[in-house]
Amino acid sequence: MKKREPVSTIMTTNVYTVQENETLQDVVNIFRKHKIRHIPVLSGNKISGMISRTDINRLTFGALFDNQEGSEEAILQILSIAQVMTSKLKSVHADDPIKEVAEIFAKEEFHALPVVEGEILRGIVTTTDVIKYLLDQY
Repeated sequence: MKKREPVSTIMTTNVYTVQENETLQDVVNIFRKHKIRHIPVLSGNKISGMISRTDINRLTFGALFDNQEGSEEAILQILSIAQVMTSKLKSVHADDPIKEVAEIFAKEEFHALPVVEGEILRGIVTTTDVIKYLLDQY
């Protein structure tokens, strides 16, 4: 196993994002269309948060993803992305070792981390990326 392999080798660089002023319905549409679970939230070109499919499921009890739309839609109209997203982010850099990212995932409750350069988003790394990397080592 390569002990100093950088995050840049496993991160996703073509990342779907939303702006803080978009709607939660926009977020749901991106989750559905692209079958992803985490979306970085931007304020202009700077990262300000992360929103996950789990965040939305907590609001709607998962009904939107089971095509059982109803009163849950009202929740998506009332709340803003900023009210739902995780704003106290931990982030990593492209040259950080994958091992350090794995340690963050093991200790924290994050399942995705933005990869940044300063405050600018360069990619995203998820627990799935780390697991796939580890599986490739065997």
